[in-house]
Amino acid sequence: MIGKNKQTGQMSFLFQTLKDQLNPKHPMYQLTNTIDWQSVEGDFQEYYIAFGRPAKPVRLMVSLLILKQLYNLSDESVVDRWVENPYFQYFSGETHFQWSMPCDPSDLVHFRHRVGKEGIEKIFRLSVQLQGKDAQQKCVSIDTTVQEKNITFPTDLKLAVRIIAKCRKMAQEEGIQLRQSYKRTVKQHLLNQRFKDHPKNKKKALASGRKIKTIAGRLVRELERKLPEQSAWQTDLGLFRKVLSQTRLSKNKIYSLHEPDVSCIAKGKDHKKYEFGSKVSFAITKTTNVIVSVVTFKGNPYDGDTLKETLDFHQQITGIRAKEATVDRGYRGRRMVDGTIIQTPSPPKSNDSATRKQQARIRFRRRAAIEPIFGHTKQDHRMARNFLGRFVGDQINALMAASAFNFRRWLRKVKLLPHFLPEWVSQYLLLTIRIRFVDLKLDIGARYELI
Repeated sequence: MIGKNKQTGQMSFLFQTLKDQLNPKHPMYQLTNTIDWQSVEGDFQEYYIAFGRPAKPVRLMVSLLILKQLYNLSDESVVDRWVENPYFQYFSGETHFQWSMPCDPSDLVHFRHRVGKEGIEKIFRLSVQLQGKDAQQKCVSIDTTVQEKNITFPTDLKLAVRIIAKCRKMAQEEGIQLRQSYKRTVKQHLLNQRFKDHPKNKKKALASGRKIKTIAGRLVRELERKLPEQSAWQTDLGLFRKVLSQTRLSKNKIYSLHEPDVSCIAKGKDHKKYEFGSKVSFAITKTTNVIVSVVTFKGNPYDGDTLKETLDFHQQITGIRAKEATVDRGYRGRRMVDGTIIQTPSPPKSNDSATRKQQARIRFRRRAAIEPIFGHTKQDHRMARNFLGRFVGDQINALMAASAFNFRRWLRKVKLLPHFLPEWVSQYLLLTIRIRFVDLKLDIGARYELI
């Protein structure tokens, strides 16, 4: 039988707010009521002045940044989803359902520029404080990963072609007449690059590649002669000169013209020999898997040299100095850093007991829990490819990805544990589950012995 529609079409005389209409058991609803938004707004007041045009509310902008990373959305997508999702609007401080976009997507760019890395650190601190005692452990696991930048795979030929195009653009904007534009010449040399690995085409392709690099150098030198010394383009010309002078064996090479801070990092992966981006160091708690420290580094420093900054930032966020840090063999050579013991895997000593060997084995196996956390921050929270500009964009994106992971952990915990019940009821349920699990293990052990 076809069911009847329960909607009568009669309007309610009660003017309810979002707080009354939404499900109070929903994890996002509980997260909204748990965060101290007044404290958040007070922390960000220092980035605003007392006069001028009023900006968007702090709570709105902070909540949009969190939702963007939490659900792996772009600036445009998070604004569109905000209009559709009442829980997003309630999280942002709205009292009634809104039909229009909260802001232009570019406002998120301006807000990130306004607060910088220091402001994003406050959001990360909020995500750590939300975990309570789970984030207060004195034993941590530390490892590094690569946050790739949104650039193409770099080659010298690509960079030379980009330099030629930029030189033409600079000349056009400054009203400079170039002796030759090389448009048709460069096009023909690029056509010669087709099938360059074929034995018959290899010689011609190599000659065309050298010619393109020569043309780029000619245009750079011509602009240097014709542009004034105080021109704003002098910085770009210096970058072009450095790119054209570097060789295959040069150190501190430039791999992108619009992202000169990108580094080439080899992590020994079979499926990806080189990664182009920045190195990021993570620290998580030993048993609860809360991210308590995220530090981004320029270049490709040795992993052991990243320990001090990672542990210092952990102390800055939590107020606790880690007593012990478990790392992998990539940190060899570091045994103690400012009072923190560094545990690195090593062959057991001949006089170690079986119990001690087992404890060490468990400790270093537990350290491997940080690897899937890297995977979640990359695939679920936008750290696989960073679209934010320059090195400060690397820092902001890594901090926001770690913050989103911590917020997602809290939401999962709320979804699994009935927080809407009184605390003593929740504790009773947990205690009952633990007792039954222990009894089940003992029962299985007894049966196994009988067999």
